Amino acid sequence: MILHLGIVGVSACGVRHLPRCVRPAPQAYGSRIGRMRVAVGADHAGVALKADVVRMLREMQHDCDDLGTAGEGSVDYPDYAERVARGVAAGDYDRGILICGTGIGMAIAANKVAGVRAAPVTDVDVARLAREHNDANVLALGARLVGRERALELVRVFLETPFAGGRHDRRVQKIAALEARGADAD
Repeated sequence: MILHLGIVGVSACGVRHLPRCVRPAPQAYGSRIGRMRVAVGADHAGVALKADVVRMLREMQHDCDDLGTAGEGSVDYPDYAERVARGVAAGDYDRGILICGTGIGMAIAANKVAGVRAAPVTDVDVARLAREHNDANVLALGARLVGRERALELVRVFLETPFAGGRHDRRVQKIAALEARGADAD
């Protein structure tokens, strides 16, 4: 179920969607969240780690789309951040995972897309709190900052942690309202 707020739009690929949507948190069973649709993107610095993340997501039975890049040749991270962020914002994906050298540039770029709450994460507590308190829907990892095992643990925690709601929901709604007003509003 998706609750739509806003007007009908058309994505870059011609798909009609409602750009401002609120997707209820996936239903939890036990300590694990149900099957999700996850978009993964990386620049050249994150391509090797991305392959490991995609493999793990598929082993976890999630529907996973690898949105690039495929090689280690230099590319511009905002292009991949935008692909993942637009897919998440349009409701095509429940979560997004971005990987670059630090995770910072990817998070900055992804957060320019309305409806995206991307968090650059380097430790488990931040991964958990990004979901619990901020309802983050995109995880940004730094391949140069976290090793393979830590990165996979961060992805697991990010996907398995539900949004706490309650007082945190009010704050996330305020972020959405700020975003809706736009940067030029007084």
